[in-house]
Amino acid sequence: MLTHMIVFGLILFGLCFGSFINALVWRLHAQDKKIKGDWSISKGRSKCITCEHLLSIKDLVPFFSWLSTLGMCRYCHKKIDDNPVVELLLPILFTLSFYSWPYELVGYEWLRFIVWLLMLTGMLALAVYDLRWMELPNKIVYTLFGLVVIYRFYDSVFISGANGIREAVLGALIGGGIFCLLFFVSQGNWIGGGDVKLGFVLGIWLGGPIMSMLMLFMASILGSIIAIPLLISSKKKKQLRLPFGPFLITATVIATLYGSDIIKKYYMFSGL
Repeated sequence: MLTHMIVFGLILFGLCFGSFINALVWRLHAQDKKIKGDWSISKGRSKCITCEHLLSIKDLVPFFSWLSTLGMCRYCHKKIDDNPVVELLLPILFTLSFYSWPYELVGYEWLRFIVWLLMLTGMLALAVYDLRWMELPNKIVYTLFGLVVIYRFYDSVFISGANGIREAVLGALIGGGIFCLLFFVSQGNWIGGGDVKLGFVLGIWLGGPIMSMLMLFMASILGSIIAIPLLISSKKKKQLRLPFGPFLITATVIATLYGSDIIKKYYMFSGL
């Protein structure tokens, strides 16, 4: 019974945060491009970006509002910008995380799990933004950086001690240091500055060099699986660009939930 209540809560919060991601991504983009209007994140009513009609409560119910109008504005009947996939994906990730969490959810582990849910929300927002506009906005990246630093500080003081800080620093150096080197060597042609900063953040979260290396390896594999067919089929190979942020984020989800098992099986099969 308790498990069912927790899952229901995760789905509900996932839907709400997924809806928030859609609004957050658009408002950050509107601020960056200086689109006319009030696009404050912390204040201001939501509105249709086409007719600018203020949205009522019935227009803001996650996913179901989109479903009731088939993705059209209730007032001007133009296509709305919200992505229902995002609103559905986050509760799925929340629930998957609960059932796949690699540690027993008691005591301190609940704190780590809640931090992870916040990380998931921010990472999904970054992935959506990167897929749409090939950028990783600093406001989200720096917020996640502050979150993981505070979490690692708490962890080092009350749980893991100095070893936790050392492992987090090593994880950051692997996660972001390699990208930083690639960025400077290529003068930003091979990888973007946003990916460098995100690599540092994800390395701190993963909390160790082995997990960070696993994350980079899986991100590279995922990127290759997508990029190679596109390169083969594309007539404009030199102009083909793929955002790397979503691959890093997907790899981080896999490493967080299944990384320990993957590493154990690797050691077992390799005889190390």
